[in-house]
Amino acid sequence: MTSVPMPMPMPIPIPSRTQYVLDAIKHRILTGQLTPGQALVETELAAQFGVSKTPVREALKTLAGTGLVVMSQYKGVTVRMVDADMAREVYDVRLLLEPEALRRAVWRGASLDSARDALTRADDATDAAERSLANREFHRALYVPCGNPLLGRMLDEVRDQAALVAAVAWAAQPSWEREAAEHREILRLAVEGDADAAARALHAHIASFVQRSFPESPQQEGQE
Repeated sequence: MTSVPMPMPMPIPIPSRTQYVLDAIKHRILTGQLTPGQALVETELAAQFGVSKTPVREALKTLAGTGLVVMSQYKGVTVRMVDADMAREVYDVRLLLEPEALRRAVWRGASLDSARDALTRADDATDAAERSLANREFHRALYVPCGNPLLGRMLDEVRDQAALVAAVAWAAQPSWEREAAEHREILRLAVEGDADAAARALHAHIASFVQRSFPESPQQEGQE
Protein backbone atom coordinates (compact mmCIF):
# COMPACT_ATOMS: atom_id res chain seq x y z
CA MET A 1 0.00 0.00 0.00
CA THR A 2 1.42 3.33 -1.08
CA SER A 3 1.48 5.97 1.61
CA VAL A 4 -0.04 9.31 0.76
CA PRO A 5 2.43 12.14 1.33
CA MET A 6 1.29 14.70 3.86
CA PRO A 7 0.99 18.23 2.52
CA MET A 8 3.71 20.61 3.65
CA PRO A 9 2.45 23.30 6.01
CA MET A 10 2.24 26.73 4.46
CA PRO A 11 4.69 29.26 5.91
CA ILE A 12 3.12 31.98 8.02
CA PRO A 13 2.96 35.22 6.04
CA ILE A 14 5.12 38.03 7.37
CA PRO A 15 2.13 40.25 8.29
CA SER A 16 0.72 37.37 10.34
CA ARG A 17 4.02 36.98 12.14
CA THR A 18 4.04 40.68 12.93
CA GLN A 19 0.46 40.52 14.24
CA TYR A 20 1.26 37.46 16.32
CA VAL A 21 4.25 39.19 17.92
CA LEU A 22 2.26 42.41 18.36
CA ASP A 23 -0.59 40.63 20.14
CA ALA A 24 1.79 38.63 22.33
CA ILE A 25 3.82 41.65 23.48
CA LYS A 26 0.68 43.70 24.10
CA HIS A 27 -0.81 40.87 26.16
CA ARG A 28 2.35 40.65 28.27
CA ILE A 29 2.33 44.39 28.89
CA LEU A 30 -1.35 44.64 29.77
CA THR A 31 -1.22 41.64 32.10
CA GLY A 32 1.89 42.85 33.93
CA GLN A 33 4.30 40.23 32.60
CA LEU A 34 6.26 43.11 31.09
CA THR A 35 6.43 46.04 33.48
CA PRO A 36 6.75 49.82 32.90
CA GLY A 37 10.34 50.79 32.18
CA GLN A 38 11.36 47.25 31.22
CA ALA A 39 13.63 47.05 28.17
CA LEU A 40 12.33 45.25 25.08
CA VAL A 41 15.29 43.82 23.18
CA GLU A 42 14.57 42.81 19.59
CA THR A 43 16.95 39.83 19.55
CA GLU A 44 15.57 38.43 22.80
CA LEU A 45 11.96 38.81 21.70
CA ALA A 46 12.71 37.29 18.29
CA ALA A 47 14.23 34.25 19.98
CA GLN A 48 11.27 33.91 22.35
CA PHE A 49 8.72 34.03 19.54
CA GLY A 50 10.73 32.04 17.01
CA VAL A 51 10.75 34.78 14.38
CA SER A 52 13.27 37.10 12.80
CA LYS A 53 13.88 40.61 14.12
CA THR A 54 11.78 42.19 11.34
CA PRO A 55 8.29 41.33 12.69
CA VAL A 56 9.46 42.24 16.19
CA ARG A 57 10.68 45.62 14.98
CA GLU A 58 7.40 46.29 13.15
CA ALA A 59 5.36 45.22 16.18
CA LEU A 60 7.32 47.55 18.46
CA LYS A 61 6.77 50.45 16.07
CA THR A 62 3.03 49.83 16.18
CA LEU A 63 3.04 49.60 19.96
CA ALA A 64 4.94 52.89 20.13
CA GLY A 65 2.17 54.43 18.04
CA THR A 66 -0.46 53.25 20.52
CA GLY A 67 1.51 54.60 23.47
CA LEU A 68 2.37 51.30 25.14
CA VAL A 69 6.11 51.47 24.50
CA VAL A 70 8.65 54.26 24.11
CA MET A 71 11.42 54.23 21.50
CA SER A 72 14.57 56.14 22.41
CA GLN A 73 17.76 56.57 20.42
CA TYR A 74 19.81 56.01 23.57
CA LYS A 75 17.71 53.68 25.74
CA GLY A 76 16.21 51.57 22.97
CA VAL A 77 12.62 50.37 23.41
CA THR A 78 11.01 50.22 26.85
CA VAL A 79 7.51 49.67 28.21
CA ARG A 80 5.96 53.05 28.85
CA MET A 81 6.21 54.36 32.38
CA VAL A 82 2.97 55.26 34.12
CA ASP A 83 2.85 58.33 36.33
CA ALA A 84 0.04 60.50 37.66
CA ASP A 85 0.21 63.00 34.78
CA MET A 86 0.01 60.28 32.15
CA ALA A 87 -2.84 58.52 33.96
CA ARG A 88 -4.87 61.70 34.36
CA GLU A 89 -4.41 62.67 30.70
CA VAL A 90 -5.64 59.29 29.49
CA TYR A 91 -8.53 59.15 31.93
CA ASP A 92 -9.52 62.74 31.16
CA VAL A 93 -10.15 61.67 27.56
CA ARG A 94 -12.22 58.75 28.81
CA LEU A 95 -14.23 61.02 31.10
CA LEU A 96 -15.04 63.35 28.21
CA LEU A 97 -16.01 60.66 25.72
CA GLU A 98 -16.94 57.33 27.31
CA PRO A 99 -20.05 58.38 29.32
CA GLU A 100 -21.46 60.15 26.27
CA ALA A 101 -20.85 57.07 24.12
CA LEU A 102 -22.72 54.92 26.65
CA ARG A 103 -25.55 57.44 26.81
CA ARG A 104 -25.95 57.22 23.04
CA ALA A 105 -25.79 53.44 23.06
CA VAL A 106 -28.64 53.32 25.59
CA TRP A 107 -30.65 55.88 23.62
CA ARG A 108 -30.32 53.64 20.57
CA GLY A 109 -31.50 50.59 22.48
CA ALA A 110 -28.30 48.79 21.54
CA SER A 111 -27.64 45.29 22.80
CA LEU A 112 -25.30 45.14 25.77
CA ASP A 113 -24.98 41.36 25.81
CA SER A 114 -21.25 41.64 25.16
CA ALA A 115 -20.85 43.77 28.28
CA ARG A 116 -22.78 41.21 30.33
CA ASP A 117 -20.58 38.42 28.94
CA ALA A 118 -17.46 40.38 29.88
CA LEU A 119 -18.77 40.79 33.43
CA THR A 120 -19.24 37.04 33.67
CA ARG A 121 -15.70 36.42 32.42
CA ALA A 122 -14.35 38.87 35.01
CA ASP A 123 -16.27 37.13 37.80
CA ASP A 124 -14.97 33.73 36.63
CA ALA A 125 -11.37 34.90 36.15
CA THR A 126 -8.76 32.85 37.95
CA ASP A 127 -6.03 35.49 37.89
CA ALA A 128 -5.45 39.21 37.52
CA ALA A 129 -4.51 38.88 33.84
CA GLU A 130 -7.87 37.35 32.86
CA ARG A 131 -9.72 39.86 35.00
CA SER A 132 -7.86 42.78 33.43
CA LEU A 133 -8.68 41.65 29.90
CA ALA A 134 -12.33 41.11 30.79
CA ASN A 135 -12.48 44.58 32.36
CA ARG A 136 -11.10 46.03 29.15
CA GLU A 137 -13.71 44.22 27.06
CA PHE A 138 -16.52 45.36 29.36
CA HIS A 139 -15.76 49.02 28.82
CA ARG A 140 -15.39 48.60 25.08
CA ALA A 141 -18.74 46.80 24.91
CA LEU A 142 -20.36 49.89 26.44
CA TYR A 143 -19.08 52.41 23.91
CA VAL A 144 -18.82 50.48 20.64
CA PRO A 145 -22.61 50.42 19.98
CA CYS A 146 -22.88 54.23 20.37
CA GLY A 147 -23.75 54.63 16.69
CA ASN A 148 -20.77 56.88 15.94
CA PRO A 149 -17.82 54.87 14.58
CA LEU A 150 -15.46 57.84 14.92
CA LEU A 151 -16.28 58.19 18.62
CA GLY A 152 -15.61 54.47 19.06
CA ARG A 153 -12.26 54.73 17.28
CA MET A 154 -11.22 57.70 19.41
CA LEU A 155 -11.84 55.66 22.55
CA ASP A 156 -10.07 52.68 21.03
CA GLU A 157 -6.99 54.88 20.59
CA VAL A 158 -6.62 55.36 24.36
CA ARG A 159 -7.90 51.91 25.29
CA ASP A 160 -4.50 50.25 25.57
CA GLN A 161 -3.02 53.12 27.57
CA ALA A 162 -6.01 53.04 29.92
CA ALA A 163 -5.51 49.31 30.41
CA LEU A 164 -1.83 49.89 31.20
CA VAL A 165 -2.78 52.48 33.82
CA ALA A 166 -5.27 50.04 35.36
CA ALA A 167 -2.73 47.21 35.40
CA VAL A 168 -0.21 49.39 37.25
CA ALA A 169 -2.84 50.65 39.69
CA TRP A 170 -4.16 47.16 40.43
CA ALA A 171 -0.65 45.84 41.02
CA ALA A 172 -0.14 48.50 43.70
CA GLN A 173 -3.65 48.47 45.16
CA PRO A 174 -6.02 45.67 44.08
CA SER A 175 -9.54 47.09 43.93
CA TRP A 176 -11.28 44.97 41.29
CA GLU A 177 -14.06 43.88 43.66
CA ARG A 178 -15.13 47.50 43.98
CA GLU A 179 -14.83 48.01 40.22
CA ALA A 180 -16.85 44.85 39.55
CA ALA A 181 -19.70 46.09 41.78
CA GLU A 182 -19.67 49.44 39.97
CA HIS A 183 -19.70 47.66 36.61
CA ARG A 184 -22.80 45.71 37.59
CA GLU A 185 -24.58 48.91 38.62
CA ILE A 186 -23.62 50.68 35.38
CA LEU A 187 -24.89 47.78 33.32
CA ARG A 188 -28.12 47.54 35.34
CA LEU A 189 -28.91 51.20 34.68
CA ALA A 190 -28.05 50.88 31.00
CA VAL A 191 -30.18 47.77 30.51
CA GLU A 192 -33.09 49.49 32.25
CA GLY A 193 -32.82 52.27 29.68
CA ASP A 194 -31.79 55.06 32.05
CA ALA A 195 -29.19 56.62 29.78
CA ASP A 196 -28.38 59.65 31.93
CA ALA A 197 -28.04 57.66 35.16
CA ALA A 198 -25.85 55.06 33.43
CA ALA A 199 -23.63 57.80 32.02
CA ARG A 200 -23.32 59.47 35.43
CA ALA A 201 -22.45 56.16 37.08
CA LEU A 202 -19.81 55.46 34.44
CA HIS A 203 -18.32 58.96 34.85
CA ALA A 204 -18.14 58.49 38.63
CA HIS A 205 -16.60 55.04 38.17
CA ILE A 206 -13.80 56.30 35.91
CA ALA A 207 -13.15 59.44 37.94
CA SER A 208 -13.02 57.69 41.31
CA PHE A 209 -10.61 55.06 40.00
CA VAL A 210 -8.00 57.52 38.76
CA GLN A 211 -8.40 59.77 41.81
CA ARG A 212 -8.01 56.81 44.14
CA SER A 213 -5.06 55.32 42.26
CA PHE A 214 -3.24 58.60 41.53
CA PRO A 215 -4.38 61.09 44.18
CA GLU A 216 -3.56 64.74 43.76
CA SER A 217 -1.43 66.44 46.39
CA PRO A 218 -2.96 69.34 48.38
CA GLN A 219 -0.65 71.70 46.47
CA GLN A 220 -1.96 70.45 43.09
CA GLU A 221 -5.56 70.80 44.26
CA GLY A 222 -4.90 74.38 45.33
CA GLN A 223 -3.54 75.27 41.89
CA GLU A 224 -6.76 74.31 40.12
